[in-house]
Amino acid sequence: MAGLLNNLLILFLVFPNICLGFRNPLSVFKRYKDTARSLSSEYLGSDRPVISLGLSDFALDIRMPGVTPKQSDTYLCMSVPLPVDDEAYVVDFKPHASMDTVHHMLLFGCNEPSSTESYWDCDKGTCQGKSNILYAWARNAPPTRLPKGVGFRVGGETGGRFFVLQVHYGDISAFRDKHKDSSGVTLHLTHQKQPLIAGMYLMMSVNTVIPPGEKVVDADIACHYKRFPMHLFAYRVHTHRLGKVVSGYRVRNGQWTLIGRQSPQLPQAFYPVEHPVDVSYDDILAARCVFSGEGRTTETHIGGTANDEMCNFYIMYYMEAKHAVSYMTCTQNANPEMFRNIPQEANIPIPVKSDMLKMTHGHHEETKETDKNSSLQEARKEEENILDQDFHMEEAVEWPGLDLKLGQVSGLALDPENNLVIFHRGDHVWDANSFDSNFVYQQRGLGPIAQNTILVLNPSNAKLLHSMGKSLFYLPHGLSVDKKSNYWVTDVALHQVFKLRADEKEPLLILGVALQPGSDKNHFCQPTDVAVDPVTGSIYVSDGYCNSRVIRFSPNGVYLTQWGEETSLGRARPGQFHIPHSLVLIPDFSQLCVADRENSRIQCFRLDNTEFVRDIKHKSFGRELFAVSYVPGGLLFAVNGMPYPGEAEPVQGFVMNFSTGEIIDTFIPVRKGFEMPHDIVASEDKTVFVGDVHARAVWKFASTGKMEHRSVKKAGIEVQEIKESEAIVEARLKNNAEPTDSLKKQEKQHLVQQASTGVSFVLITTLLVIPVVVLLAILVFIRWRKTTVYGADGEHKLDSSSGRILGRLRGKGGGGLNLGNFFASHKGYSRKGFDRLSTEGSDQEKDEDDGTDSEEECSAPPLPPAPSSS
Repeated sequence: MAGLLNNLLILFLVFPNICLGFRNPLSVFKRYKDTARSLSSEYLGSDRPVISLGLSDFALDIRMPGVTPKQSDTYLCMSVPLPVDDEAYVVDFKPHASMDTVHHMLLFGCNEPSSTESYWDCDKGTCQGKSNILYAWARNAPPTRLPKGVGFRVGGETGGRFFVLQVHYGDISAFRDKHKDSSGVTLHLTHQKQPLIAGMYLMMSVNTVIPPGEKVVDADIACHYKRFPMHLFAYRVHTHRLGKVVSGYRVRNGQWTLIGRQSPQLPQAFYPVEHPVDVSYDDILAARCVFSGEGRTTETHIGGTANDEMCNFYIMYYMEAKHAVSYMTCTQNANPEMFRNIPQEANIPIPVKSDMLKMTHGHHEETKETDKNSSLQEARKEEENILDQDFHMEEAVEWPGLDLKLGQVSGLALDPENNLVIFHRGDHVWDANSFDSNFVYQQRGLGPIAQNTILVLNPSNAKLLHSMGKSLFYLPHGLSVDKKSNYWVTDVALHQVFKLRADEKEPLLILGVALQPGSDKNHFCQPTDVAVDPVTGSIYVSDGYCNSRVIRFSPNGVYLTQWGEETSLGRARPGQFHIPHSLVLIPDFSQLCVADRENSRIQCFRLDNTEFVRDIKHKSFGRELFAVSYVPGGLLFAVNGMPYPGEAEPVQGFVMNFSTGEIIDTFIPVRKGFEMPHDIVASEDKTVFVGDVHARAVWKFASTGKMEHRSVKKAGIEVQEIKESEAIVEARLKNNAEPTDSLKKQEKQHLVQQASTGVSFVLITTLLVIPVVVLLAILVFIRWRKTTVYGADGEHKLDSSSGRILGRLRGKGGGGLNLGNFFASHKGYSRKGFDRLSTEGSDQEKDEDDGTDSEEECSAPPLPPAPSSS
């Protein structure tokens, strides 16, 4: 009878697991998606290292054991073992650190730490053998966050059994009082199997050589992806002192999609991928590091000390659990030719303020040189050195948009999908009878424009995709589209600014008072353009024809500040406007530039404090400069106005280097000449659209050449040595690699299985319910019999038997790259410092000399003489 009972219990325990095996993966993910992941405040800061959070969850507190660093740029490490043998999953992190004392923290997972002491100098290393970065925190940088349903797998047979915390204490002036520091991180772990497993993909250059004095050197990395799909959610960049910018991309069918782009001189934490990026079989992952060898007198190689260099691009991803790979690397350039088409943003340094450099590097000796010049001026100089433009804009004569039936075209923009958005005046015109001498609109009797004034077109074939704006406006003028696809427009007749959305009938926000011109905080006077900061959401309005100012509002439309004044007699001074007509944000340099129309110049101001930076003015602009546009890569586009009688400067479009202001190219249409080009917008692929208020037309222009960019200079390493170095990584990958045909078959089988799972679930569940009910009935009968025949002891025997069965059924549930051994096989590479480097995930470096590390129209007032109307 006892044997029968054991068998029945086994069946009872196995059947539910079989049912789970037929569960749709999507339903499993939804179950985890709704689970709260924020760490409870009740255990944060607790002295207990392990805190239970329920039946399956627990918290692990990893803290420095009360340390006092004795000198700046000290790296201290400590380890904590995983308190369970079974497989677990890290699902959240809670940092405990102050930027006043800690420069940055890294958390590694590994099988054995480099020391068994309570803490040690990280010069001894972090981990013995392979390790993987799980978490990074840096001052002035966002903390790492895992998406819901995603976890790092630890413990069990394949996961790491130790956590090693590395804390970098930069400036130790905060420790003058000799206090003890207990910085660290609290982990939230769970035994619940996660449907999605997190991992790390490291892209790393191993053969870059930077010649002394070379202004620009590229290190390019590219690999074909040959595994199951993964989803990218965070990235991290790393170089030493010579690195200017690091960018990573997914390339699919020739299209480059940005994963992340960052200055390696900023805090080197993991930054979130702004837009979700998935990587599928046979995609290409590509990265570029831009270096400058200026100031060096000898060649700089890849290595581990501060005098060497590194080029690393880390990617955090997640995959389905059954296909998950915890660590992957790419160290080659599989397709050098493809980098001819890399987006130009990859070549533009991100400006770093001098005070940020101090905080990033954590010491003073190195930053003395960086303080000599302002960071923005240095960024512009670097950009000037990097860009070498060699192309020409020509009209795309096959584009049918020129034949569209439009009113006066006043505004152009591109939405996040790169569709062309047009703002036009329908059957209304701006002429001498539109306003009186007080700028009050005189043609209200015409009513609002009856046609749709906002048109969204396919930029390739000019096909209408969407339209809106009927019966809302009287005289449209400026247009922009923010990152959330909201339309921002100005109406010079209404003296207002509107925020609109395609799926909403009413405006989401209105600034200004309808038909009432003014110059206070609540009124505009013929506002010309609007721009929205994609980072802060701040709203900038150029106001306008009868005011000479730019106003900044909060994202909710609350007045914040304004700047600008009327142009005085004689030469226009900085900050003075004569019709601020067009606005453009320069995110690479945190600037806002204004087309100062009647002063025929472009003025640029800092976003943080509205300070004047510089202006761009050329004789070829003529008397008027109407509009300006910018694309990442350092290119500025503009259009001027028709020449006055007797003047020779033609109406045309301009392409300029933003850093130097130099005109690179000019362009005019072929089929139909410009009459009064009123707005211009350019995309990242250097496609340009120009709208003309008098010709009532929109032209499309395209680049006929490519930007030249200097290629990386490779080290003189023998082919055999390169093959040997690649073999190290390839051998590590082969252990987990699968043949191409096999992978494709598995993918197909996986899709078929998922499709059939939903259909068969109900049937299988129904069939399994019947034996479960029968088993329950038998168990109830047996319990009744044992209670009546044997007494209470029978129940204890049953529990003991169940425990033995569960014990037999319970199962126990990677890796990294040793960069020290990896680089050691390369000729000409600095061996010094690699022991330290290999055990901390390839990121720490030490300067042997100083002990420091290295870690941007219509008219003016109708008074004589008045400029032209548009």
